[in-house]
Amino acid sequence: MDIAVVTGNPKPASRTLDAARLVAERLGGAPPAVVIDVVELGAGLLGWGDPAVAAAVEQVQGSAVAVFASPTYKATYTGLLKLFLDQFPSNGLAGVVGIPLMLGAGPAHALAPELLLKPVLVELGATCPTRALYLPDSDYTNNDLLEPWLSVARPQVEASAGAMVHP
Repeated sequence: MDIAVVTGNPKPASRTLDAARLVAERLGGAPPAVVIDVVELGAGLLGWGDPAVAAAVEQVQGSAVAVFASPTYKATYTGLLKLFLDQFPSNGLAGVVGIPLMLGAGPAHALAPELLLKPVLVELGATCPTRALYLPDSDYTNNDLLEPWLSVARPQVEASAGAMVHP
């Protein structure tokens, strides 16, 4: 399964990026084919037509599955991730299975990826067949937290990705 990782953490090489890679690898059985640490795109995100941003958008659009990850900032996903998602045209994620993932300090914002990130992905045309995933940033590698989600999500993602006609 061809999986992309998109991480919108303002800190490069963050725990959020590590968590997204872990989820992608556990979900697909191999390291992600595409990894986009959005902070590396820099000021190109602030306008339109930047070649590096356009290439990153195309890589995500060409993936069967994409994990979109963000730390929880002010009870939602980061503005950095929003800047990247704004680069996609209407239905720009059609044909992509989207996995919303957020990390946070505690359970108070556990519904944030489901209520805030997932609707944006759906609005962009992604198919999101699973519950969104929220992991504590201090314990995101804990298999006891990840495995219950994976056991339900993996067959849903595989079925959705297999049924999609990918552009």
